[in-house]
Amino acid sequence: MSNDTIATEHDPIRPLRYLWRVPLLLLHIVLGILLCSLVLSWNQGAVMKNGREPFVHRMIRWWSTILLRIFGLRSVRMGQPLPDPVLFVANHTSWTDIELLHSQRAACFVAKAEIASWPLVGWLAANGGTIFHRRGSNHSLSTVMQVMVERLRANRSVAVFPEGGSGYNGVLKVFHARIFQAALDAEVPVQPVALLFTRGGRRIIDAGFREDESFAHNIIRLLGGAPMDAEVHFLAPVPATPDARRRMAELSRERIAAALDDATASEAAA
Repeated sequence: MSNDTIATEHDPIRPLRYLWRVPLLLLHIVLGILLCSLVLSWNQGAVMKNGREPFVHRMIRWWSTILLRIFGLRSVRMGQPLPDPVLFVANHTSWTDIELLHSQRAACFVAKAEIASWPLVGWLAANGGTIFHRRGSNHSLSTVMQVMVERLRANRSVAVFPEGGSGYNGVLKVFHARIFQAALDAEVPVQPVALLFTRGGRRIIDAGFREDESFAHNIIRLLGGAPMDAEVHFLAPVPATPDARRRMAELSRERIAAALDDATASEAAA
């Protein structure tokens, strides 16, 4: 039997968590606005030198780590991320995936264009170097690919979710291959990253978006939820195969799927 678990709603302590988490969240958002205005907006082009992260990258990681802790999520790194520049490809379950990856390595994310119009969130994302893509538009994708290559060639890492959207209940969808062309054009490595959530030794498969759940409802649900570990598994890089982008996508998906399955198997044996 699978050890994956859907979180239950019976939690008498949930109302109490809102009492301290909501004020902390509001304060942390204000701090984020100040940091974006005073530091990040003036240092978006900062890059890693000799394997050392610039101050602005460490600031992003710190802010993201604290944000996750306010939501009861403890970011845990497994494996080692490659030095910049690299194309990170990860499974996608919710908005927390961006902060989870940011807690371990600052990178420019590719995200849906709708986020740019979200109050405050869009501004913060833009200041964080997010590359916005309008789904279903080939012209938008071509522009996004060009920007990705420019960022990678400028020694900045880029992170993408090749599924093209968030999944539900632990289902890993097919990876789109075209996005891998950016790594080939920029001649940088591709590193798969597996993201998963556990509580009490059991994997929680609906820690991200539930089907038909809105962004606001997801935030409210997670903000009152019991603490969880949020694991970031940096996996072995995928070899470049210029004649087979599809194979690069398939291999990335296979490695992420294996990491998710191994985590479930390990928890079941514990």
